[in-house]
Amino acid sequence: MNNTYFITGIGTGIGKTVVSAILTEKLEADYWKPIQSGDLDVSDSLFIRNLVTNTKTVIYPERYRLGQPLSPHLSARLDGVQITTESIQIPETRNSLIIEGAGGLMVPLNEHHLILDLIKHLNVKVIVVSQNYLGSINHTLLTLEVLKSNNIQVEGLIFNGSPNSETENYIQNYSEIKIIGKIPSLPVINKETIRQAGQYLKI
Repeated sequence: MNNTYFITGIGTGIGKTVVSAILTEKLEADYWKPIQSGDLDVSDSLFIRNLVTNTKTVIYPERYRLGQPLSPHLSARLDGVQITTESIQIPETRNSLIIEGAGGLMVPLNEHHLILDLIKHLNVKVIVVSQNYLGSINHTLLTLEVLKSNNIQVEGLIFNGSPNSETENYIQNYSEIKIIGKIPSLPVINKETIRQAGQYLKI
């Protein structure tokens, strides 16, 4: 069965794009990053393209390509662009689709809308990427609570990086959200390790 998943994280720099690559490869899904903010020569779409080996995946172009490594609302302002959620429409595909967000749920897109509003607009299921560090229980539970309070379906939680069973068990028991993957720190990130890492996901 084909599914569409929006990949969000509990913050910035917790491995959302690596997890997106693993999901894309494992599911032989299509990939789409609606908003790219930062160095366009090393964009997340290019990163995914260089790591996926299956012949089924289609990588769709970004709706917004912003040149500054800043919050999308500020990067767009500096580029003279106005981001609107209405202008962002899911590509037509018969394949499963991985949609990668930018940062966490409360990242601003413009003066009135957040990544959260984009998820609501697209009306898709969410996979949350977490990572174990001091404060991650708080950040993960807050993220899950915001999704729950906005009636957004959460497919599951993926932990990326060094394991911490105490933290992971607490988050799962408190939130009652299923853990669909625990991806260990990869020694290197290349096509082979991304392909092999699919074994850690139950999806």
